[in-house]
Amino acid sequence: MIDFERLEREKDSLREQFLNAKPFPHIAIDNFLVEGAAEKLYEDAAKPDEHYKIKDVFFSKNRYQFNNYRDISENYAELFADVTSDRFAELISYITDEEIFFDKEFHGGGLHVGTENAHLDMHADFNYHPKHDHWFRNLNLLLYLNKDWKPEYGGQLKLEDARTGEKTQVDVPLNRLVIMHCRDYTLHGYDTTNFPEGKYRTSVAIYGYTLHDKPVDRSRTTVWVSDNPLKKVLAKAWLPAVAIKKKLLG
Repeated sequence: MIDFERLEREKDSLREQFLNAKPFPHIAIDNFLVEGAAEKLYEDAAKPDEHYKIKDVFFSKNRYQFNNYRDISENYAELFADVTSDRFAELISYITDEEIFFDKEFHGGGLHVGTENAHLDMHADFNYHPKHDHWFRNLNLLLYLNKDWKPEYGGQLKLEDARTGEKTQVDVPLNRLVIMHCRDYTLHGYDTTNFPEGKYRTSVAIYGYTLHDKPVDRSRTTVWVSDNPLKKVLAKAWLPAVAIKKKLLG
């Protein structure tokens, strides 16, 4: 399903683009899947289901997450096999100049669907896998499946370096893969969407990890950033609250 041959031919150019991008290393790769594959995934994509709704009432809205997306259809099973293959890990490791492997349980990832007026506040992701203390979350890979997407629909991926304040945004059309560093300063999110009725902001989130002999930083959960005064207060309370919950409940 992945166009491996083309990507491997272009891997030197892709590596240069990724490493030199601003505000921090990232790249948007168009036509990531072979011709026709993205359209099949778009048609097969799971529809919103309350059982899979992300229960965050503060920092995001109208978002659904399907971790076991490989069970949606044969096409998604084929995508899962490709993105968890050694060949893919080797390719992404070369492009990003990092030793990468992928979480086959897709903790926090998988198929993400945003419905009417969906949004995701700016944030920096957790740094170590909650179930594996030495798995450092090094990369986010986001495969977009928004057929006939137009800028006026919104949902562009916003990127900001928290150290410098430098910003950019990336469009989210069908069959575009975005790869980005995952650090405490790599803020990202998207504004409220305006998709036509019956269309959703759809993506597959794939997280790349690097194995550390021992953690090099204190484990943290997601760090939220907002200009809203109430959300600022909630964001400050978020980290200690999650730490207490993890200690008590695991």
